[in-house]
Amino acid sequence: MKKTILILLAAIAPAVFAAGGGHPLDRAPKERFNDVQSLQRGAQMFVNYCLACHGLQSMRYNRLKDIGIADQQVKDNLLFSAEKVGELMTTSMTRKDGKDWFGAAPPDLSVIARSRGAIGNSGAGADWLYTYLRTFYRDAGRDSGWNNLVFPNVGMPHVLYELQGEQTARFVKEKDPHDAAKTVDRFEGFDIVKPGRMNKLEYDNAMADLVAFLVWVAEPVAAERRTLGIWVLLFLGLILFPCAWLLNRAYWKDIH
Repeated sequence: MKKTILILLAAIAPAVFAAGGGHPLDRAPKERFNDVQSLQRGAQMFVNYCLACHGLQSMRYNRLKDIGIADQQVKDNLLFSAEKVGELMTTSMTRKDGKDWFGAAPPDLSVIARSRGAIGNSGAGADWLYTYLRTFYRDAGRDSGWNNLVFPNVGMPHVLYELQGEQTARFVKEKDPHDAAKTVDRFEGFDIVKPGRMNKLEYDNAMADLVAFLVWVAEPVAAERRTLGIWVLLFLGLILFPCAWLLNRAYWKDIH
């Protein structure tokens, strides 16, 4: 029993740590998850800005038909790192190059929305991604020149800075509530150093689309699974339960 509990705790702890603690997370717009146009914009954003380093080894280009992007549209607009629409959405960057350039190989993002959530919860993972993508700031102390509130000392540079602009973070020193002899930095806000091509609302909307796409990639059949679940519950409640009740009454009708 003790061994089983330790195994469960070891499996649960990383997911809980990833979903909680540290900088508070903003809510990702969940209505985007089932918005086809939002998913299409997110796919375009991913291919243009993320696919150079991060692959989707569990997703093929032709699967984008499920969100309304035809094969010809894929060929004309999204097929940059592959030759055929049936190929996987992988990056041309090798793990060695990634480690040499960033200190660690950029991870595959096929299930990032689930792995960053609490016990694989894509909703919680979406909040993490949405906040992460919007909280990069300039940090001269980092080799990349960038840091992040949600993922401190992250190796990834801010590849979307041309869209968001450049910002610095303001921190104030205050006493550590757990140790009066120490101080901690409390985040106060961002200061825009250089505006980007998008204003804040436009950038937030773009990140909401990108996150929605990553949530869809993590479980493309989620909508079908939920629909099937509703039909199963209706079958159990409207058909199977009345039949079971009638059968039970027939078996016990002579018992007094």
